[in-house]
Amino acid sequence: MSHPFSALTPDLVLDAVDSIGFVSDARVLALNSYENRVYQVGIEDSEPLIAKFYRPERWSDAAILEEHAFSAELADCEVPVVAPLVHDGRSLFEHAGFRFALFPRRGGRAPEPGNLDQLYRLGQLLGRLHAVAATRPFVHRENLGVDNFGHASLATLLEGGFIPRSLLPAYESVARDVLKRLDALFATTRFKPIRLHGDCHPGNMMCRDEMFHLVDLDDCRMGPAVQDLWMMLAGERHERLAQISELVDGYQEFHDFDPRELPLIEGLRALRLMHYSAWLARRWDDPAFPMSFPWFGSERYWGEQILILREQLSALDEEPLRLF
Repeated sequence: MSHPFSALTPDLVLDAVDSIGFVSDARVLALNSYENRVYQVGIEDSEPLIAKFYRPERWSDAAILEEHAFSAELADCEVPVVAPLVHDGRSLFEHAGFRFALFPRRGGRAPEPGNLDQLYRLGQLLGRLHAVAATRPFVHRENLGVDNFGHASLATLLEGGFIPRSLLPAYESVARDVLKRLDALFATTRFKPIRLHGDCHPGNMMCRDEMFHLVDLDDCRMGPAVQDLWMMLAGERHERLAQISELVDGYQEFHDFDPRELPLIEGLRALRLMHYSAWLARRWDDPAFPMSFPWFGSERYWGEQILILREQLSALDEEPLRLF
């Protein structure tokens, strides 16, 4: 069985970029990406470009174009985001059966964990992002919810045969307990879904020339605003309390934050854990995954997942974070 990117050779990458009218210098550097394939391509007499080839059959054209339009909307409002290049009125291109987009190269370094000054500035950036995001909904992109990130993830894992038989009862039991709690949590916690970055971990918020900018909106979707904040938090509870207060102080300079969303944080963390395991399972026919994640399927990995989900059950019983 051929995998989705089996035909994506360096020559095809260069031909695709050349087909848009850019003249490459034949230098291609594969960047760290699993869901899609991303390359830095040298351009004659110019800065290199980033070429992103979308995984076939993951998103519809309409969903990808909605992501691009969101990026452009943010850029038009001077929110620092790396938006795709537009050529002849188009941002999504096709070559040899692959859909791709081109981006300017924009490097930088990730935020320092727990740095309160940086967290305040990141909060400002996220407030600016959400001030634009809250003005209209996505139409073609999915919502972040317990059904698709939780129940569907568990179904994938139970059907896939990846969990060792010796650990399957324990994993299924704790996962079902977690999902029962999450169903109740999301049913009783009021929030208004907005457009999100969706995958706002520190690696997607880069600092260059003392300015933070957002990259990689590939997972943008509808959901609670706090989804774009909680991955910035690290450390013990007292540290996270200080961190969330700094984030929200910066955020509220540009957009109102509803503190009623704070109880969702540990639930969103649990959903991300389950969804990550299911993502690995769903992508296992791509040779890049067994090569890069050889521990997936091991007793050690699934034993750790059981412990982590049990910890999440305990975290869901704790008092939620609050603002000072």
